[in-house]
This record gives sequence, C-alpha cells and structure tokens, in this order.
Amino acid sequence: RVGLMLALLLAASPAWAAGLTEAQVRDFAGRQEKAWHARDLTAFFALFTPDALFIDQTRTPKGELIPYGQSDRTKAKELARKFLASSTSFERGVIDKVAIAPDSRSAVVTGREITTIQTGARTRKVCADTQQTLVLSGGEIRSKGQTDTVTRCR
Repeated sequence: RVGLMLALLLAASPAWAAGLTEAQVRDFAGRQEKAWHARDLTAFFALFTPDALFIDQTRTPKGELIPYGQSDRTKAKELARKFLASSTSFERGVIDKVAIAPDSRSAVVTGREITTIQTGARTRKVCADTQQTLVLSGGEIRSKGQTDTVTRCR
C-alpha cells in the first residue's frame, strides 16, 4: 500500500520522479521573470526556498569582485517592495548555461540580465551576470537564491 502511494505521488510530480531537465529549468526562469514583471512579489518569492540568499556585487575593471549587498528572502522581498513603490523595471534575462547535477536534483543556472529602470522621469539600464542554484524541494523546483554581479552593458 505504501509503495502504491509512493508510485502515485511520483507519477503526479514529474519533476520529482524524473529529476530536473533543462526544459524545466528554462520554464522555471520564465515563471520568475513573469512574476517579477507582473509585480507579484508573493508569486515571485514563493519560487525561492525559505533559506534563499540574494547577493549583489560588482566587478572592478581589474576583475576584483566587490560585494555590496546580501539579503535573506524576507529582506529581499521588503527591498523589492520598496523599490517597486517608486520605480518600474523591466528585466530581460538570458540563460547562458544550465549545469544539471549528476543526480538531477539540482542545477546551477548562469546567465545575464538587462534591466531598464524608470524612476520618475529618469530611465537607466543596469546589466548583471547572474547565477542561481535550483533544487527539487517537495516535488517543486525552487531557487536557493541569486547572485547578481553588476557589469557594463554590452
């Protein structure tokens, strides 16, 4: 009986049963972007694990990484809410690489984001290299957080 219940649970949760695929990872990233553009912070932050960590850093012309911000999920949501209260933004993300772990239970996703931010009459572009680790958690894909390294826009 327990075996049958487990089999039914696995069949109802294809990501859990089969492990991560590149198509699932790309779909997940699309859902993140869609929630952000909809300004739905509840949906956006629900895509992250409770222990997610968000790191902001920049790279100097000499290649040195300088961190300037780190937040847990609660603080990141608060900062996002404050940002969206006074600005609008549109992000276009590009995935450069999906590296799925041998056990297919996690993946490291590297890419780039180009963000157009409008605050009042001022519009600016911010570009960043991005990296996040995705994991299967309870049959769902979740992000452990994201590191954004601000770069010159190409």
